[in-house]
Amino acid sequence: MAAADRIVVGGRSLRFSNPDKVLYPSTGTTKRDVLEYVLRASEPIIAHAGGRPVTRKRWTEGVGTEKKPGQVFFQKTLEKGAPEWVQTVELQHSTGPKQYPVLTEPAVLAWMAQMRALELHVPQWRMLDGDRQNPDRLVLDLDPGPGADLDDCARVALWVRELLEDIGLHPVPLTSGSKGIHLYARLDGTVTSEQASEVAHTLARSLEQMHPELIVSDMKKALRTNKVLLDWSQNSGSKTTVAPYSLRGRLRPTVAAPRTWDEIEAGGLEQLEYTEVLERLERDGDLIASLDPPPDRLAKYRGMRSAARTPEPVPAEPPTSTDGRSFVIQKHRASRLHYDFRLEQDGVLVSWAVPKGLPSTPKQNRLGVQTEDHPLEYGSFEGTIPKGEYGAGVVQIWDAGTYELEKWRDDEVIATLHGRPDGGLGGEPYRFALIRTDAEKRQWLVHRMKEQDAERDARLKGYAPSKAAAARAARGEDDEAEAPAPAAPRRRLGKKLGRAAARERDDRPTDLRPMLATQSDASAIDDEREWSFEVKWDGWRVLVERRGDAVRLLSRNGRDLSGAFPELVEAVPAAIEVDAVLDGEVVMLKRGVADFEALQDRGGLSGRQAARAAKASPATLVLFDLLEEGGERLVDERLDDRQSRLDELVHESRRVKVSKPLRGSLARILEVTRQRGLEGVMAKRHDSRYRPGKRSDDWRKLKHQQSQEVVVVGWLEGNGSLSGTVGSLVLALPGEGGRMRYAGRVGTGFSERERDRLRDELRPRRTAPALEGLPSDVARKVRWVRAAVAEVEHTERTTSGALRHPVWKGLRPDKALADLNP
Repeated sequence: MAAADRIVVGGRSLRFSNPDKVLYPSTGTTKRDVLEYVLRASEPIIAHAGGRPVTRKRWTEGVGTEKKPGQVFFQKTLEKGAPEWVQTVELQHSTGPKQYPVLTEPAVLAWMAQMRALELHVPQWRMLDGDRQNPDRLVLDLDPGPGADLDDCARVALWVRELLEDIGLHPVPLTSGSKGIHLYARLDGTVTSEQASEVAHTLARSLEQMHPELIVSDMKKALRTNKVLLDWSQNSGSKTTVAPYSLRGRLRPTVAAPRTWDEIEAGGLEQLEYTEVLERLERDGDLIASLDPPPDRLAKYRGMRSAARTPEPVPAEPPTSTDGRSFVIQKHRASRLHYDFRLEQDGVLVSWAVPKGLPSTPKQNRLGVQTEDHPLEYGSFEGTIPKGEYGAGVVQIWDAGTYELEKWRDDEVIATLHGRPDGGLGGEPYRFALIRTDAEKRQWLVHRMKEQDAERDARLKGYAPSKAAAARAARGEDDEAEAPAPAAPRRRLGKKLGRAAARERDDRPTDLRPMLATQSDASAIDDEREWSFEVKWDGWRVLVERRGDAVRLLSRNGRDLSGAFPELVEAVPAAIEVDAVLDGEVVMLKRGVADFEALQDRGGLSGRQAARAAKASPATLVLFDLLEEGGERLVDERLDDRQSRLDELVHESRRVKVSKPLRGSLARILEVTRQRGLEGVMAKRHDSRYRPGKRSDDWRKLKHQQSQEVVVVGWLEGNGSLSGTVGSLVLALPGEGGRMRYAGRVGTGFSERERDRLRDELRPRRTAPALEGLPSDVARKVRWVRAAVAEVEHTERTTSGALRHPVWKGLRPDKALADLNP
């Protein structure tokens, strides 16, 4: 790329100068790297910042260095000379109306990268048709003061989560890319910014009263030492917050990055850089997709039409989600005759232009080009689109009706049409497959499938067009010679088709969600006779739903995990013989103890990979509550009564177990479970009702804390206010042959004074010790020290030997390395 070149993004041409300009000197990250990041992350950036006026923080010469920071300035209104296609919204100021840019397409992000706008800040409200709406999300900024750190923010985040969920809000966490954590919760648009601010302020004050040792809600800097500021003020209508997925103008190219609650609970967090965020997006998708509603699917449709110039329906409002199954095929005499094939999906008509119409026999394949989504009202439209307008010509309905859906994926749709008796399909069911062949050109292959009964569908191996057939379809040519042969399998398609046809099932999962427990300790249990105690299993919480022959395993947030655990899906019908919904945990047991790390390896698997893993290392389903039985909902029954029915219902097997109440005093139960290496104990009131999706003090988590003597071998510098001092200590444990093995890092439990004292007292070491299992990211940053014995508390050990959730207790100068057992 030349020093000043033009790039094309989404059909927009714009100037992009000095692409090799280094904007982050500490990592060598260039302007070209920034452009690549915002384009690759454009979909979630626009999803969460779109429709909002964007304030930009610009570093014209880069962020600089610690000793010489780069110059930064806020850019609120639209710059002079901005491309004319950058859409704006008008906001009133004391000096008059001002134009602000909004994010509508990736090209706008590219233009902002050209202007070296690294940080993008937006309010919690959107603009719609020129009017400012009520906020659609609540935000809380957890900002560590001097002496506090990111792990302290994580502790506060868990407390905030409990309170928000108690009032029906479901927060999502992000590490801010700066020092702290942001928590967002979706609002329904019925409260004003002032009301949202008051709710946030009340919550912050309540948490400050509950945890005065760590939380402060007052902005005064003098009050923030060793505490986390719970900043509620960014809900004000005049305030902005850095947008999710935005880069930050720190010394390193960190990002305001979504995290999972498991990561928050585990601790040991660090701010993520843009390369890590891209990897996570590729692997996990947008972790906070539920926060903001999807973009208006009719925006492109409206942008191509004017209601004043065309008889076509042009609704002003975004579409409302539906679960309808209508279809229409319209004969469209435009510049060329073609057929428009439209299927209702989630409030719009997903549309394809099929030049030669739908294939009449399974021996044909036809080209379909996906066009913009159309409003549902278009399903009844017939008329003449005037000359000069988009799609000018005559539109007639060729057939219309409903469809039965078998499968809908981004790259495949399989369904059966049921048209009008006098329609173009002849009144007969029409079973078809749409298979995407070229995502960039939005080209699909339309194939008519043979009408087969359920028994034959269960044996169907699928259909895969040959390369020659796909090429002919792309040219719009009929494909009479390439008859689809069941013997030429498209295995992934065939397996799912077979399963769908072999078992008829209700596609709608249960509306129940798991009841949640509060964090507590044994001292809070006043009268043990009121409580039932169970093992706290270290696994994945699931609701188990049996409907006929169908079995679902639903995660806490409603995600279907059935494909990852085929051995459990197979085992449930024998264990549970009636329709039911049960609460439980998926665990990987080793010597009677749950191995959480082994479970992580199963989460992303499906199909053959999951089947192989199931045989090599099968999971176990531990059930502890019964929510429905035979269509009867039991959530208002007492816990003891529900569990009694659970015992009678479930036939235990190697794969399906029932969690039994533990006998004896709580002190004895805690001692035994600690000795067995279990994570802790669940305490539940005998008379507790089941509160779906709610966190209740009737259920309490009593986690074990174990003391461990460790070896301190190094330290990592902290960020932000901890820059220049100890952020975390690198720990080791004695191993075989005199070598040591990495045991994790501890970054909590320190006072500010102790961090500085450790930095000064730990004696530097020039060479790395013989240490097994050291992660590469730690090795790059660690400052080695001469080994010193210390003590930490932790919840358990991982299979690699690292300590989980370590908390610093202090150095042990009375101990020598020889005193530690390998």
